[in-house]
Amino acid sequence: MENNTGENSKKKRAITIERPFRHSVDAQLRFNDFDMLGHLNNTAYFALFDIGKSDYFNTIRGNKNHWNRVDIVIASVNCDFISPVYYTESISIKTQITHIHNKSFELLQAIVNKATGEIKAMCHTVMVGFDPDRGTSAPLSQQWKDAINRYEGFEQ
Repeated sequence: MENNTGENSKKKRAITIERPFRHSVDAQLRFNDFDMLGHLNNTAYFALFDIGKSDYFNTIRGNKNHWNRVDIVIASVNCDFISPVYYTESISIKTQITHIHNKSFELLQAIVNKATGEIKAMCHTVMVGFDPDRGTSAPLSQQWKDAINRYEGFEQ
């Protein structure tokens, strides 16, 4: 999927997404999420991406996550701010896993204007398996691998 974004900018930035997102969750914007310019504050984006991740994980695992015994953690998170989000916009957070490895998986997320389909921000996150008893990285559990492969339609 290719989307041109940044209608207010002089040069539009092309975004290429290899396959459509299967998961989407709407997000409610709050007054205190916005800065003095009327833009969504850059710190609020990460909270929105967390909402998308949580809903995605509950969707693929059927609400069987044991958040009091976390077995995945964020190793890296990077955001590209493409076009401002304004208070009057309705947005959704789209999430997909793009790659799965023995000890990690990679997520791609987009904040999208629901009315226009314009991508406002993109986030790439690497999450790693975690052993809460030892406090170290660990291979992903088979439950995570199965849930991701099943939902995303990856070959097993």
